[in-house]
Amino acid sequence: MAPEPFALFFQDLTNDKVALVGGKNASLGELYNRLSAEGISVPNGFALTAKAYELFLNENNLREPLTALLAKLDTQEFSNLAAIGNEARMMLRVSRLPDSVSLAIADAYHQLRAGYEHEIQVAVRSSATAEDLPTASFAGQHDSFLDVRSADAVLDACQKCYVSLFNDRAIKYRVQNGFDHLKVALSVGVQTMVRSDLASAGVAFTIEPETGHDNLIYLTASWGLGENVVQGAVNPDEFYLFKPALRTDKRALVRKKLGDKAKTMRYATDAGTTGIKNTDTPAERRAAFALTDAEAEQLGRWCLLIENHYGMPMDIEWAKDGLNGSLYIVQARPETVHHGRRALRLHEYHLTERGSLLATGKAVGSQIVSGVARLIDSPADGHRLQTGDILVTNSTSPDWNAVLKKASVIVTNQGGRTSHAAIVARELGLSAVVGTLDATLKIRDGQRITVSCAEGDEGHIYEGQLAWEEHEIDLEHLVQPHTKPMLILADPDRALTLARYPSQGVGLLRMEFIISNAIRVHPMALVAFDQLTDQKAREEIMALTANYASKPEYFIEQLAQALGFVAAAFYPREVIVRMSDFKTNEYANLLGGRQFEPEEENPMLGFRGASRYYSPQYREGFRLECAALERVRHDMGLTNIKAMIPFCRTVEEGQRVVALMADFGLRQGVDNLEIYVMAEIPSNVILAEDFATVFDGFSIGSNDLTQLTLGLDRDSAIVSGLFDERNEAVTRLLSQVIRTAKAHGRPIGLCGQAPSDYPAFAQFLVEQGIDSISFTPDALLNGMANMVKAEEVVADEYP
Repeated sequence: MAPEPFALFFQDLTNDKVALVGGKNASLGELYNRLSAEGISVPNGFALTAKAYELFLNENNLREPLTALLAKLDTQEFSNLAAIGNEARMMLRVSRLPDSVSLAIADAYHQLRAGYEHEIQVAVRSSATAEDLPTASFAGQHDSFLDVRSADAVLDACQKCYVSLFNDRAIKYRVQNGFDHLKVALSVGVQTMVRSDLASAGVAFTIEPETGHDNLIYLTASWGLGENVVQGAVNPDEFYLFKPALRTDKRALVRKKLGDKAKTMRYATDAGTTGIKNTDTPAERRAAFALTDAEAEQLGRWCLLIENHYGMPMDIEWAKDGLNGSLYIVQARPETVHHGRRALRLHEYHLTERGSLLATGKAVGSQIVSGVARLIDSPADGHRLQTGDILVTNSTSPDWNAVLKKASVIVTNQGGRTSHAAIVARELGLSAVVGTLDATLKIRDGQRITVSCAEGDEGHIYEGQLAWEEHEIDLEHLVQPHTKPMLILADPDRALTLARYPSQGVGLLRMEFIISNAIRVHPMALVAFDQLTDQKAREEIMALTANYASKPEYFIEQLAQALGFVAAAFYPREVIVRMSDFKTNEYANLLGGRQFEPEEENPMLGFRGASRYYSPQYREGFRLECAALERVRHDMGLTNIKAMIPFCRTVEEGQRVVALMADFGLRQGVDNLEIYVMAEIPSNVILAEDFATVFDGFSIGSNDLTQLTLGLDRDSAIVSGLFDERNEAVTRLLSQVIRTAKAHGRPIGLCGQAPSDYPAFAQFLVEQGIDSISFTPDALLNGMANMVKAEEVVADEYP
């Protein structure tokens, strides 16, 4: 039987060759062999086997001296690690590759090069494997080399990979994880480089990396070579793709965010030089997405195929070739943080006081932590970080791993959610704020700070030690009530976290929060931009809409992405979206809004809700709202979204709005579209039988119904003491509307705080037969407990 060759092409590799070529190279072979037929492009290459490394050790008689040298290592304090590591690396540097190994590498390289009509560059990457545990992960411990252009250079890079097996961090990693130094072998992967230096590259996770949510694929992209993204040196663009839409050829991109992409890694172009360099990204490239929507969706489909093939969540690297415009998958490995983890407990954090905001970035995790900030430039200064301190630095790499274990929180200037700092934080169960841009300038060394990752997508760093509350949610032993517990949601950035809560969906998604925070522009200022007279507003709107086909498209796309993101996070649970319910004074505060809003003495009772939608003053603005909702339901396939009309004073108003929605593409009943009405005006209760012929369901707005029943302004401190949903006048109306809705087969829920604050009120609603109760996230658990107790009482009273 012929001996195993020292170099194997990807076409000869599959996942069962892990012991021979390491996990990284075996995975590349698996991709190349099994998934090319599915249309996935994988650059060709070959792997130098672990047997070649073993021969290198044997022919140079390195085993005994290495064993003796490493036996001198201080494995407790690692006080002599630098000296031992340096001597070990020198042994390998001065050694010589065996002739048979050199010949195998050169032959494979020339064969690879012959497959292309143009000059090629290759990446030379380490892929370690352990004799006792071939599937062990040594990710990030060893070196890789890019832009390698000749057979001699490949030979040199392969030996440098061998040398990197004795990097200080790799030595320490093996000691801490119980691996015998001489039983870990190194394979080397040599892969044709995609010319992403002329285009873009990035990383994808087939589950959302923060929460492990498996409805979404998370994709990052930045200009130039992908090392900047992998190493966390840039804040990349972010794309979220909805898996069920990918499977049904619907529009899968439910959200995208522009990153700053401050650096672009390229090949050095100086005459006679090789290698790579990082250059500042031009402003126009920073302002543009590094992938088109179509390219993001193509990558999403590939990621889904890869996940299906492996049968587990995957961490995938991709690259786009700037010469031919094609996309490629260059690496895939199992996702290690969330795979196999079943979250039985959630921890909920809430700041109870505020301080001066020092910096913001992307939140990783959901904790709030206070501590002493330590500004550290490099791992060499890691001794300055005491256990429990908050690490503040520019960026991290695998060299930082030992230091990071002492930190309570990680804060970096650079990087995104797939950066080294973010990945390690998740693995260690820490929170992090990455991509702050200026944390090292805004935070002083030794300063006491509070880091909050509990406020949605954005992480906040405050001055001083602030107070907060922490609640634990035990999902394993949580008793679910029969009455549906739902959430009230305003901030889409919290959707992925809140989707893990034990609710049955979103009973109220407030559209106006999205408009005021994500869009910021009055819809009529976009529709009638040419008529807008406010020059400052015009300039701001021009800047916001610069990358959109039209100004109305900016509104539609921004709103659709926010709604789609929430609907995807909760899918297939229902999400009831309340169409915009600003008052005129609130609309006027939007960019360009004052020109389009009347001044009213009492906006609470004025031009709001349904009456706006069909009015000539706002009709075209409502068209944009409907267009966004139609895009989410039809194009994205997120039919779990329902629409709800607020402040509908008369049955005739309801009929006009439903008809108008049909004209705008939202036809009741098509694709199971349901349109609800807020029951918040006494007329909604008195004429509930008639409203039930127009709408598919009711949602009680207890705040407005209470103030309009009792004739008081809930915002007035003078009469606020009279505001009480438990007043008999209010409860009689609640009982009446619930009874009428049930009689006509219409679902009815309530949105409000009272059922969580007052167990007796929850019992009253359950006794009336209400279908659902929606709570703010902080009130959900208490509200559910009240519902369970209420149902027990009702069952005892009415067996």
